[in-house]
Amino acid sequence: MRFRTILLVLAIVLVSAFVALNVDEFTRISTLSLGFTTIQVSLGLVMLVLLIATLVIFLGSTLYMQSRNVLEARTHTRELNAQRELADKAEASRFTELRAYLEAQVVAEQQRETALGTVLADRFAQQQQVLLARMEQMDNTLAAYMGELEERLAQRTGAAPYLSAENGNTALR
Repeated sequence: MRFRTILLVLAIVLVSAFVALNVDEFTRISTLSLGFTTIQVSLGLVMLVLLIATLVIFLGSTLYMQSRNVLEARTHTRELNAQRELADKAEASRFTELRAYLEAQVVAEQQRETALGTVLADRFAQQQQVLLARMEQMDNTLAAYMGELEERLAQRTGAAPYLSAENGNTALR
């Protein structure tokens, strides 16, 4: 129990013991004035009844405040739980959105890589064609220079150039 409750119970026990020890004085009749009339009643009993009434009112108000606080705490707890659930749902929704965004980015990146790979393969094929054409041109140019050199050589030596049937090259007889 809390300290206040223990103190209240102790005060009630002490007042009860005091009344029990002095019951003769509490029950002695005396004249009391109410302002507009006078009555014959026990002053101790009147004071005791007023004390008990005050105690009942105090306990009632305390009980009311405690029950009101408990109800408010429950209401706040429910509201906090509802807000926590909303926050959890919102967080899960953000994670879902983030996952969808990342998946879309991955798909877009894969498409870019595929497109880049296709472009790169096309350019490589074009460069290969250009390289092959240049190599053939260089081969033809080299063959022409060789043919020219053979003709010059043949003119100096007086021999006629001939074509070899085996490899298609011109050679001297």
